[in-house]
Amino acid sequence: MKAPNGPCTPTWAPARKDIIGRSLGSSRLWYTLAQGIVTELYYPRIDIPQIKDLGFIVADGKDFWVELRRNGDYTVTLAAPGVPSATVVHRHSRFTFTAEVTPSQRRDVLLIRYTLEGDAALKPYALLAARLGDDSQNNMAYAGTHDGRAVLWAKQGPFALALTAAGANGSEAYGKRSVGCLGISDGWQDFDRNGRMTWTYDEAGPGAVSLMGELSPAGLLSLGFAATKEAAATLSAAALMDNFDEEIEENTLAWQSWLRERRPATFGGQIDDRLALSATVIKVHQDQTFRGAAIASLSIPWGDTSTSRGGYHLVWPRDLVQTAGALVAMGSFRDAREVLRYLMATQHEDGHWFQNQWLGGRPFWQGVQLDEAAFPILLAAALQSHGALDGIPVKSMIARAAGFICRTGPTTDQDRWEEDSGLNMFTIAVAIAALAEAAEYLDGAAKTHALRVADYWNAKLEDWAFVRGTELAGQLGVKGYFIRTVPLDALGSPNAGEAPVVIKNLSRDPNLPASGQVSTDCLQLVRYGLRSADDPAITDTIKVMDHLLKTGTPSGPVWHRYNNDGYGEHKDGSGFDGTGHGRGWPLLTGERGHYALAAGEDVMPYIEAMMAMSNPVGLMPEQIWDTDPIPEHGLFPGRPSGSAMPLVWTHAEFAKLCHSLAAGRPVDRPQAAWTRYRGERPKIDYEIWGPRYRPGRIAAGRALYVAVTAPALVHFGINGWQDIRDIDTADTLLGVHVAKLPTDTLEPGDRIEFTFFWPESGNWEGRNFEVTIEV
Repeated sequence: MKAPNGPCTPTWAPARKDIIGRSLGSSRLWYTLAQGIVTELYYPRIDIPQIKDLGFIVADGKDFWVELRRNGDYTVTLAAPGVPSATVVHRHSRFTFTAEVTPSQRRDVLLIRYTLEGDAALKPYALLAARLGDDSQNNMAYAGTHDGRAVLWAKQGPFALALTAAGANGSEAYGKRSVGCLGISDGWQDFDRNGRMTWTYDEAGPGAVSLMGELSPAGLLSLGFAATKEAAATLSAAALMDNFDEEIEENTLAWQSWLRERRPATFGGQIDDRLALSATVIKVHQDQTFRGAAIASLSIPWGDTSTSRGGYHLVWPRDLVQTAGALVAMGSFRDAREVLRYLMATQHEDGHWFQNQWLGGRPFWQGVQLDEAAFPILLAAALQSHGALDGIPVKSMIARAAGFICRTGPTTDQDRWEEDSGLNMFTIAVAIAALAEAAEYLDGAAKTHALRVADYWNAKLEDWAFVRGTELAGQLGVKGYFIRTVPLDALGSPNAGEAPVVIKNLSRDPNLPASGQVSTDCLQLVRYGLRSADDPAITDTIKVMDHLLKTGTPSGPVWHRYNNDGYGEHKDGSGFDGTGHGRGWPLLTGERGHYALAAGEDVMPYIEAMMAMSNPVGLMPEQIWDTDPIPEHGLFPGRPSGSAMPLVWTHAEFAKLCHSLAAGRPVDRPQAAWTRYRGERPKIDYEIWGPRYRPGRIAAGRALYVAVTAPALVHFGINGWQDIRDIDTADTLLGVHVAKLPTDTLEPGDRIEFTFFWPESGNWEGRNFEVTIEV
């Protein structure tokens, strides 16, 4: 009999995961736990979720029933530190339910050994919500048999799942079975309306389907995936015959062996256990097919209120290199090399990468972020600095990425938070460091130009982005501070601080000028060796940053991304829905800890705070709740919010902070950038006009390099087109053509006018440009 159907808008599972896992064998399956049950499960790639959740109801068949995920009293323990096989124990006044969860080592199967103890009148019921192929609208579900074994099935397109069960000695564990459509005829609705399982539908869909099976008090569940439902049932049934204890042991030994290959932690106790878990989190998030690809999180932020098909199961080049940096710090060079190869394979011809993408390289969002073009250069340089590049031919990748940076910087279409265009301190710090590292792989004109641009941008940071004499500066007794963003059309303007910067994730923009917005981003200047920790511009900014963005919590200090941020739960605890109220980010506590290391301060409070902000197992979130508790939403100060957990970037930052403390310096500090700058602002005797930044005024005594993206003849004159001359641009081999104009001989108040003839098209520019020598 077919189950009744109807419209529904299904969401995902909560983002606050208890644990995430996969095997190190040939299995192509990733699992997550949240609220003490299995939640999103991914197959055959880490970016394709296949279910929403697999949980349990415990009932007496009369009028008593409890859904375990709503019960709330449970604990999760791992098989060993850093080993992603979990035991979950749910406690209720009438029963104890224990579920041991582990992935199969050689099959695309998840195994769950369960035991219900307590009131003998109670029975467990498995409840599975399918989302095959990341699709909630076209799933079909069936209750049937396969070769004489009871099975619950679902299929959609090229994907199918099968849930089989075995009791003691391999006996059949299923009693009644049913399938239904979410919100209409699913098993939960049956219990909610009837207090017990009364429906036994054998077909449901198409739509968001749910599967339910009555179980024996103890047994083994096997959830298998394949291209057809029969194949999935075969895999699932075969896995039931494996020795479950041996599967746990094999998973444990494999992970412990992998962890032993990492650089040993030396802190002892909880820190070492958390470092092991962070290494595991990073490894778990790597794909099996697209080696080196890793997603940002096996969660969907505020997933229980979200229908997003993207979530965080996408590849962000920035997050990927941040996590690869932790792999380098841990000595996991083989894994880091795989990341580099993947990035090289997905680089665009012009040198940049997509904002984010599915594993195979197909874009999801297509914004352009300058730091994401720069980070892969830093990864290659980091491997080389450890003698671990292993012959990967990186020169072409580096040259193309460096060219893109030179052509499109110093501004970015999006900052690292993917919100605003303009000049951003984090982004520009990464770009400058990348150009300094790239120069080690470049020759001749390319090397010269990369360093010229890096030095120029580094020297101009205070001129561009440090505001002085504001009301906020006076209030805090500082000369000034670095602002969050200099808008595109305000760069170089003496009134840049007055330009508006829209905060895009608020329901109502507060109309703050650029000078009224501060972020934590300037810390990257110190971390990468572009400024010293005691540089007055940095120390003044930190006073302002801590005043506006720091929040004390029971877990320790945490920082917001910028003031008036709207990316986080609303004040009533409801999930972010395009607007909200920004919360504290533990990874920013790690970044602040890296500054403390450079400043000679105690780093342990930041390490301890990051650990305290994690869940009981040790998963670290994207954000924590940092105000009064809202128990009905599970929100408590200093504890994980409903944002992504784990966030791989947070775990990478924690690992790097610990290894940085051991090394006495930031372990991801680029070597060539540090050697060149050592925290000092470079002195320059030139200005660069173009391709993106075009100053209208320059200091006396400085030459002017005109940079364009095609060969050109520069036609120029002085003070009203007197002394007219022509000069050809020179090819830097970075997609930039440069000519040096003799402005260093001009007097204050003089001006140089110029235009271009483009030989490739045979056309003149058709307009004139002018630069004045400052008085």
